[in-house]
Amino acid sequence: MNRRQFLRTGLLASAGVLAGPMINLGRYSLFAGEPKRYSARTIDLVGGSTVIDMLGLLTLDWPRLFSWQRDPTTYGEAEIRKLRLSGVNVLHPAVETNEPDPYKGALRWISGWNRLLQGHIATMFRLDAPSDFARVRDEGKVGLLVGFQNSDHFRTAKDVAFFQGLGQRVSQLTYNERNRIGAGCYVPEAGLTAYGAEIVAAMNRAGMAIDVSHCSERTTLDAVAASSKPVLITHSNCRALVSHPRCKSDEAIKAVAACGGVMGITAIAAFVSNRRPASVKDLLNHFDHVAKLVGVEHLGLGSDVDLDGLDPQTGRVRPRYAIQGLNHSRRVFDLTEGLLRRGYKDRHIELILGSNFQRALTGIWGPGTPPPPTPAAPQPLAS
Repeated sequence: MNRRQFLRTGLLASAGVLAGPMINLGRYSLFAGEPKRYSARTIDLVGGSTVIDMLGLLTLDWPRLFSWQRDPTTYGEAEIRKLRLSGVNVLHPAVETNEPDPYKGALRWISGWNRLLQGHIATMFRLDAPSDFARVRDEGKVGLLVGFQNSDHFRTAKDVAFFQGLGQRVSQLTYNERNRIGAGCYVPEAGLTAYGAEIVAAMNRAGMAIDVSHCSERTTLDAVAASSKPVLITHSNCRALVSHPRCKSDEAIKAVAACGGVMGITAIAAFVSNRRPASVKDLLNHFDHVAKLVGVEHLGLGSDVDLDGLDPQTGRVRPRYAIQGLNHSRRVFDLTEGLLRRGYKDRHIELILGSNFQRALTGIWGPGTPPPPTPAAPQPLAS
C-alpha cells in the first residue's frame, strides 16, 4: 500500500492520528484533537508525493538535538510521530556551525547525524544518491540530506571530495557575510573569488549541490556562471515582493532557473511580507511570483523552520515564524490547500512539493554517484 492510500484509508487511526471518516463533503479532520479539516485532494497530493523540504529542521533546540545525537535512544516515539505527521519525506537540516574551527565543527556535525541515523534505521536514513529517492517511497522512511549553510569548512578544494565521502551532499557557498569563497547577502556587490571558482568546480566534480540562498547578488550570479551543473536556492523569497537582503532578485531567480536550478520558498515572516502580521496569502504570493517569472518547474519548499516553529520555553510560535493561517506542524498540508485555492494543477503541486528538487539533485549527483565509505568514527559533540 502506498503512502497516498495509507493516508486516505485511515490506517493511522489506530495510532490516534486520523480523527474519523470523511466529513463535510470530502474534507477530513486528519489529526486527532485538531479542528482543521483538509480536502481529500490535499491528502492525496501530499500522500502521493515525495515531499522535500530543502531547509527543514528536526528542532531549533540545539541542546536537545545534541542530546539526540549523543544518545539516539533519547529521540523517542513522540519525536518520530511528529516527524511522520509533518508530511515531509526528505529533510535538509543544514546549519551554520558558528564554531572557531569550521572544519572540526563540520566533522562533529556529520558524525552526530550519522550516529542519530544509525540509531533509527527503521525510521530514517541518510540520502546519498538518486536511487535513495525510491527508498523513501518504497521503505516508508524519512531521508535526511547532510549539508551546511557555509562552505568555510573547506580548507582547500580537495576537502570537497573528502566531505562528499563522509556524506555531505549540499553546501551553501557563504552565509550572510564574506568568506574566502565569496560574499553573503549583506555584501551585495562582492562576487565569487578565484578560490570560490575552484570550490564550485570541485563541487561539480564531486556531485555536491551548490546552494546560493544566503549569497550576495554578485556571488549568486557568478556561481551560476561558473557552474556546469544546476545551482540551487534552497530557501529564500522574492525581493520583488519583500525588500530584504535575504530575498532574491528577479535576475538571480532567472539565472538559477536557466541553469536548471530550483528555488525553495521560506516561511520566515520577515522574508514573507514587509508588514506584520504576515499571512499565508503573503507566503503564497512568493510561489506565484516565481511560477510566473520562470515557471512552476523551478519552484519548491525550503521552509527554514523546524517541525513546529515553537519556542520550547513558551510553547508559542516564535515571532520570526508567526504567519497567520500557517500551522508549521502541518505546513505541507496548509500550503497544498493554498496552492489548490490559487488554481495550481495537481501535477504542478507535485512538482513544487518535491519533484523539482528531486530532478535537480538527480542531475547534480548523477546516476553514477557512488555510495560513500563507512562514516568516520563519531567525534564528541558540542554541548
